[in-house]
Amino acid sequence: QVQFVESGGGLVQPGGSLRLSCTTSGFTWDFYSIAWFRQAPGKEREGVSCFQFSDDSTYYRDSVKGRFTISRDKTKNTVYLQMTSLTPEDTAVYYCATDRIPCTLFDGSFDYWGQGTQVTVSS
Repeated sequence: QVQFVESGGGLVQPGGSLRLSCTTSGFTWDFYSIAWFRQAPGKEREGVSCFQFSDDSTYYRDSVKGRFTISRDKTKNTVYLQMTSLTPEDTAVYYCATDRIPCTLFDGSFDYWGQGTQVTVSS
């Protein structure tokens, strides 16, 4: 069983920044990667970024490259998503997910999911 604590969402103006956190606990010692996904109202869930534990590789969807940064604090079992230059198109519920798989931005590959945190970008 895996437990998640997600935080950091909120309301921010266009051009602003937020940092999301995802802390995991439980039987994750042999997991390979952790990813952030998002789902906007009326849209399908999409992969945003992924962190691979074995070699610290990171992956991003094209629309967030150069604006979002994923990082990990191994001592805290926490992965962060630093988001900058936010636009209204980034508005969504953001979820973290983890599993015993290499990094992917395909949500169907992950079995373990956090509860989500709302990010709203609006003036």
